[in-house]
Amino acid sequence: MAGLWFTEKQTENFGITIKINKTLHTEQTEFQKLDMVETEEFGNMLLLDGMVMTSQVDEFVYHEMVAHPALHTHPNPKTVLVVGGGDGGVIREVLKHESVEKAVLVEIDGKVIEYSKKYLPEIAGELDNPRVEVKVDDGFMHIIKSKDLYDVIMVDSTEPVGPAAPLFERGFYQGIFEALKEDGIFVAQTDNPWFKADLIQKVNKDVREIFPITRTYIANIPTYPSGMWTFTLGSKKHDPLNVNEADIKDLPTKYYSPELHHASFKLPKFVKALVE
Repeated sequence: MAGLWFTEKQTENFGITIKINKTLHTEQTEFQKLDMVETEEFGNMLLLDGMVMTSQVDEFVYHEMVAHPALHTHPNPKTVLVVGGGDGGVIREVLKHESVEKAVLVEIDGKVIEYSKKYLPEIAGELDNPRVEVKVDDGFMHIIKSKDLYDVIMVDSTEPVGPAAPLFERGFYQGIFEALKEDGIFVAQTDNPWFKADLIQKVNKDVREIFPITRTYIANIPTYPSGMWTFTLGSKKHDPLNVNEADIKDLPTKYYSPELHHASFKLPKFVKALVE
């Protein structure tokens, strides 16, 4: 094949391959290998440790689906924490909710923020919004030190390797429970059911043991392994399945919608079997 191609190996025997026009930046940060590349099919793309994190073309799916199901489930979210997510996409979506007075981003790797602002401005463009506080810090430790502070907590992490590994442990979810207010909600990306079934089962079990209400939902993200992605939501009081569709604001989104809110919780049988 002519040209330069990047392959993310998703298992020992399977990967996704993307044609690269050029490398915009490459660096070994304090925490991980960071590459920003320009692709033929998906525009500028952020890679961390050889894994696709986000791209200009399909980023809206992931960022909308991290933010909006939880924020439409909580009746009045004012304080929101995003752990990870240094590209700023989840923050951008959070700010579409007028009730949110303060959104805190805690990203361990400041280089992710720096180069997202430079090469992914449509994603990172709200990080300087006055309603946003950006902290370059360890998200795990921030959670442990926070008590009864947040209405909604969103965990926008990489896969459970390297600096993100502690963000998939039961103790982290217990810390999230304590950092939430009495009717708080949290959501985390929980990978794909084709190659990470064990991870989904473990996370769901851990969250169920801590939160009274636990729900899993899915979205389609073409640049992520298998294209089918899961999210796990834990809530102290409010059930996303009980949200009245008529009460969901039709925000300026490209993927999430009032109709999709409930539909995303309708799981294929093999995914449903993992979480029951």
